[in-house]
Amino acid sequence: MYIFASMISKSKYLISLFAALFLLLLGIQVYFMYKTSQVKKREIYSDVHNRIDDYIDNLEDLGGASNLGDEGQRKIFAEFNNKKISKKEFLNYFEKNKKQTQDKLSDHIDHKFEKEGYKVAVRTQFLSIVYVPKNINLIDQPVTLYETRNKITKAGISNTGKWETSSTSRSDKSDQLERDDSFFVKSQTDFQILNINTVVFQDLTLLILCCVAILLSVLVLYIFTVKNLIRQQKQVEVLHTVVDNISHEFKTPIATLKIASKTLKKEFTPEILPLIDRQILRLEDLMLQLHPEDLNEKNSTIEPENWNLFIHDLAFTYRNTDFKLNNSVSKELPFDKKLMETVIKNLCENSVKYGASEIKIDIKNIQNKLEIIVADNGNGMEQNELKNIFEKFYRIQSNNIHNSKGLGLGLFFVKKIVEKYSGKTEIMSEVNIGTTFKISIPYED
Repeated sequence: MYIFASMISKSKYLISLFAALFLLLLGIQVYFMYKTSQVKKREIYSDVHNRIDDYIDNLEDLGGASNLGDEGQRKIFAEFNNKKISKKEFLNYFEKNKKQTQDKLSDHIDHKFEKEGYKVAVRTQFLSIVYVPKNINLIDQPVTLYETRNKITKAGISNTGKWETSSTSRSDKSDQLERDDSFFVKSQTDFQILNINTVVFQDLTLLILCCVAILLSVLVLYIFTVKNLIRQQKQVEVLHTVVDNISHEFKTPIATLKIASKTLKKEFTPEILPLIDRQILRLEDLMLQLHPEDLNEKNSTIEPENWNLFIHDLAFTYRNTDFKLNNSVSKELPFDKKLMETVIKNLCENSVKYGASEIKIDIKNIQNKLEIIVADNGNGMEQNELKNIFEKFYRIQSNNIHNSKGLGLGLFFVKKIVEKYSGKTEIMSEVNIGTTFKISIPYED
């Protein structure tokens, strides 16, 4: 059992390690894909920027404010600064310019990137227009000069520019300088590819599929390994159950043969030899369980007299216990003889183990149902123990000390055999009075 527990513990460790490594691989793949997508985005933005930068810097063909040149724009700034036009007229001028040039700019941009499928948005703004002599900013918020139909939501890349326009006016009546109309302008052009995520995903589709395929392959291998470990653990558990069963079953015939041997040394009685034959046959049956290929396909049925022989062997082995059998079975029943012997002997040996001096066994068949009742006058059990006694390796404890020897397998095998035949088991017990087991198993003629 130590090896089995160690194997399970090791398997759990390997599964945990496998899961941790898979999550690490998943994280590396996600990080790799993220960094690759960021590099791809920068490449696309760089390409877009290079292809339209010159065009944005040279917009005379768009008309509007672009045809005025630096001097024309300076005059508009000067008129606003000198209160010749209102702020509303000043802003309306740029709003009108934006609308007037929007379609032509948009058509040019859309046509330029039609093949690639880029949905590009462009916007040029004046961030500040400063009247240099007095350092006064003419605008309190950015003013849009050019903008495509596609609107900027979050600039992917921006260009900023600074330039100064100036002119000195002279008075008509004197040769002295009258006013210096000098303006310092800061502008910004924003670019955004609105469908950049879709474009990047399409470009990286093959790489993404490869990464997903690798992850799925690792995951499938992981699941297959876990299932294989679970299957192996179940096989080992079945093997240990068989070994436990065999070792438990060997005890009774060996003990009986020892007693028979001692009896023969003292005196010969006619009943000794049949008893020895039965125990040898039982040992042979147990050996056959270790070699299933040698088993006969047909299970042996149980005859009415077999029940008497079971109790006879028990009475010979446990001579200090009074076994009282009431066997009213009158016909052959379709149950495996070895399994029924295991049920009877395990129940009776459990009673002997826990202090019974008298055991009553009542066996009968009524309306296609076999009923076995085993009642003893042993130590009995607490009510909270009853739900656990059929569990594998469970043994009743008194003050945390086991008062009887055994592996805690007898009643576990009884339960398994009864369940094999779709039967049911009932138990009633009182401390210092005794315990009664009632087994009911259906059958068909």
